Amino acid sequence: MTRRWGSFPTTADVGIWARADSTPELFGALGLGLFALMTDLRRVRPCQERVVQASGTDPPSLAVAYLSQLITLNAVEGFLAREIQARPVGDPPTAILARLRGEPFDAARHSRHFEVKAATYHEISVDLIHHRARVIVDI
Repeated sequence: MTRRWGSFPTTADVGIWARADSTPELFGALGLGLFALMTDLRRVRPCQERVVQASGTDPPSLAVAYLSQLITLNAVEGFLAREIQARPVGDPPTAILARLRGEPFDAARHSRHFEVKAATYHEISVDLIHHRARVIVDI
């Protein structure tokens, strides 16, 4: 299995699911799932790089902190990631360093799907043994 991600409907918001072969790949897929809610990733060129850091006391809080950093990066710079290499720190991880490759939003080439406002703890699930996660985001 390689990294995979997608979305699922909820009552008022939308959820992101991800699965992978490892914890670093899981966090990368979770981030790409977030950006896939925002635009069509096939149109995003990996021509610029950004680095984000996040920390949390446990895997769910780390996932929310990490996604929150990605949401902030998009809100402040309009940055869209096409590739993400995540490096969790600790066992279980309490921090993450992620290197993103992508570019700022360009209305001439990028579609605008959802504006994601926040990652939530509502019904969050982060399973580091089976490398699966589900996070609901506020749109």
